[in-house]
Amino acid sequence: MLYAETAPYRLHALGVPGGHVLHVEESGHPQGIPVVVLHGGPGSGSSPLLRRFFDPARYRIVSPDQRGAGQSRPRGSTVDNTTAHLVADLETLRETLGIERWLVVGGSWGATLALAYAMAHPGAVTGLLLRATFLAREEDIGGFFQPADVGLADAWARFAAIAPADRRHAMLPFLAQGLHADADTARHMALAWWRWESTLATGAVAQREPSGAALDAQVDRYRVQSHYLLHRCWLDEPPLLDRCDRLPAVPTLLLHGSEDRICRPEGALALHQRLPHSRLRLIEGAGHDPTHPAMVRAMVEALDGWPS
Repeated sequence: MLYAETAPYRLHALGVPGGHVLHVEESGHPQGIPVVVLHGGPGSGSSPLLRRFFDPARYRIVSPDQRGAGQSRPRGSTVDNTTAHLVADLETLRETLGIERWLVVGGSWGATLALAYAMAHPGAVTGLLLRATFLAREEDIGGFFQPADVGLADAWARFAAIAPADRRHAMLPFLAQGLHADADTARHMALAWWRWESTLATGAVAQREPSGAALDAQVDRYRVQSHYLLHRCWLDEPPLLDRCDRLPAVPTLLLHGSEDRICRPEGALALHQRLPHSRLRLIEGAGHDPTHPAMVRAMVEALDGWPS
């Protein structure tokens, strides 16, 4: 049910403070409904997949790579790279493109950034579609690296074996340190993180593991991601949930896989309880993978019917 992949009709290299240059792609219809699509991670970069949920005849799709991510430069940089910087970058991008207001769509970390942006610039947002909401709470981050689910015990033991026994209680700082060590150590850390993440996302490690340039890209991705997670994404004072009164009362849809083990459904439930105007759909059988057929169907149906 995904729309066919279409090439961007315009590319941008947007310079922002701190020496970063953001790679931005516009696709779809130049006079369509403006939508900004926020990728996950942090540090993952955008993907052609993310714009295939949108009818290209109906939407003007803006896909930025965030600081340090994707084709933005310098890739993997954590200098002047915080949530506040990303929020400011989105507003700079909106003004540069001459867009008055836009729909904000994000998945996983992209949903977090969508919330932070809408809180800072409520007048610029026509709606929010959030897939796999991540709230950057201590339990959200700790639950990824130190899960309480006994069903994951064997998989976690394989993941944690990368660390000495006396450091397995704090995997995130151990991995973050290794990602900034020599190249071989950094690749070793990135591959272990990637295997664990793919296990949580799909229930099994993918057979084709990244290597060469693809693995180096994962090193950069996880350097950015660990930088954010070590600081709880700068969203804990006050916690994101306690800022919900700053969100605009615009159409807000939360889609969340019932089997998501990376961003647990409890986060979406907690957010829904704080937003009386929101709608929550738990997608039965779906995990964190945005390509799960039930999640694809839910995303496409929601966007096809989104008010213009």
